[in-house]
Amino acid sequence: MNITTSQTTGKPWWLKILIGRRPALTLIRVAIWVAAAFFIFRVVLLPVRVEGVSMTPTYKNGGVNFIYRWSYSRHLPVRGDVVGIRFAGPHVMLLKRIIALPGERIAIRQGIVYIDGQPLDEPYVKLFNPSWQESEVTLKPDEYYVIGDNRSMRSDEHTHGRVETRRIVGKVLL
Repeated sequence: MNITTSQTTGKPWWLKILIGRRPALTLIRVAIWVAAAFFIFRVVLLPVRVEGVSMTPTYKNGGVNFIYRWSYSRHLPVRGDVVGIRFAGPHVMLLKRIIALPGERIAIRQGIVYIDGQPLDEPYVKLFNPSWQESEVTLKPDEYYVIGDNRSMRSDEHTHGRVETRRIVGKVLL
């Protein structure tokens, strides 16, 4: 007579599948996965939910993205990077695009961004408002200029401007 294992041990078949033949080994595997997930989502990747339309059409309102915190451990941010910026405390982030680097001069005239007097090519900007005007400023050695991709909004409704390097949390993964 052939009797299945679950009948001899008295455990339901689904419990046997879930725990396996060696419960101690299964517990160790679960602990390792939990520790790895905790490490990844607390130290390496930061999940963020997009709220608002300042980065439209690149990032949609309500979407979830990840900020890679170690992205700038070996090099500095570059123009065009979309970054997470610590705005107010550890839980309030802004997602913005870097358009000017430390030491550069930036101005916005009739909706067009000028870096050191030259117009900036911005293929990611689909809509812009020609009324945007910003006087020329020179960035300090530890500052970047950030702005959202949705330039159809009025300038005063849009958070943009200088940001210190220490406030940049990391690069947003697409």
